[in-house]
Amino acid sequence: MGQSKLRPFRPERGAMPPSFRRLPDWGAPIRTQAGDAYLVGLNDLSGVEAWRRIWADARHDSRYYEILDGSIPPFEYHYLVLEDRSGNVRAIQPLFIHDQDILEGIPERWRRVVHLATAMSPSLSKFRVLWVGPTVGEAALGAEPRDLAWCAWALQQALPPAARRLRARMIVLKDFPAELRPLLRSFVDRGYTRIPSMPGVSLDLSFQDFEEHVKTLSSKTRFDLRRKRRDADRHPPLSVEVRSDISDRLHELYPLYLQTHERAGMKFETLTPDYFRRVGRQMPDRTRFFIWSQEGRPVAFDTCFVHDGVLEAAAIGMDYRVALDLHLYFIVKRDVIDWACRNGLRRYVSGPLNYDPKLRLGFSLQPLDLYLWHRSRVVNGILKRAGPWLTPARHEPLLQRFPNAHEL
Repeated sequence: MGQSKLRPFRPERGAMPPSFRRLPDWGAPIRTQAGDAYLVGLNDLSGVEAWRRIWADARHDSRYYEILDGSIPPFEYHYLVLEDRSGNVRAIQPLFIHDQDILEGIPERWRRVVHLATAMSPSLSKFRVLWVGPTVGEAALGAEPRDLAWCAWALQQALPPAARRLRARMIVLKDFPAELRPLLRSFVDRGYTRIPSMPGVSLDLSFQDFEEHVKTLSSKTRFDLRRKRRDADRHPPLSVEVRSDISDRLHELYPLYLQTHERAGMKFETLTPDYFRRVGRQMPDRTRFFIWSQEGRPVAFDTCFVHDGVLEAAAIGMDYRVALDLHLYFIVKRDVIDWACRNGLRRYVSGPLNYDPKLRLGFSLQPLDLYLWHRSRVVNGILKRAGPWLTPARHEPLLQRFPNAHEL
């Protein structure tokens, strides 16, 4: 990808942020029209005030990225520091390296056939990938709001040489929200292929409690929820508590997460006990753990983040010896939504998968995008044609039943 055709981004007069100077030991820079870029490790950011300032207003702030770096293997974590032509640090974008088989998103019946075709040369479908974004959760551009356009322009120039330096053949911008499409349009113009990732879901909390919301659902759903409640009431009652730290109960709760994780149809990362321990201890202002117990024994927990009027459900664990009889998934959603309403939150968001109950509970899709680019022009041309078929979102029929499916 040549850079001669790139048009310089010219910020408005007075839009320059305070001067955040780089440290002297970041190594050889990547020279671009936007300025210099540096590939660094997390330790190299310890004295950079911009690292915390840039992410301060995000739901996942700099602490979250530090937790992922130290607790979610086997990924290779890096950070791309972007300086403007005056030497000011205006963006810091988290990256990671991980090998990826691009055929994992297609249906199993097709995957077997394609894998037979690539068995003699696995490198045809498996690449060392430079991923832009976090290993867990929705991605964002690593800049303050006034610098987002500049960040996208600078990233577009710095990523290909960064990929060469890290020996990655492919670049993937992972799980960027649809709201950023106008800013990231320049990536598509420069040869990247945008495809839908598995979307999250959201629910506007414009009601007082869950029961008020139920009245807006279909008669079939209301009947089903009443049946679930009657079934659950035949068993010993459940109690729920909310905490910001579960370090002392991880020996009980982490196995519930593993049970749920192993049942998932698609997996990218596995959360570790250290992840749950650290988000509670290092982000107590934003982390909420909901724990459901029956006769003193935990049977479910939900890990959530709260920030700026939004509650995000991030990871769930359930005891499947009782989960189906107690309809625990419904109970978790009901109690968390009730808590969010009582605490004045405006929106509830949740991650991908389990679309059927979310559809019936009135959720809307929250589209997320992947942007793919390969250093080989030939392979990149193939990706542009085959990419839309490689995403699992294309092969999930439930997604088309959501009222805003066209936004994918």
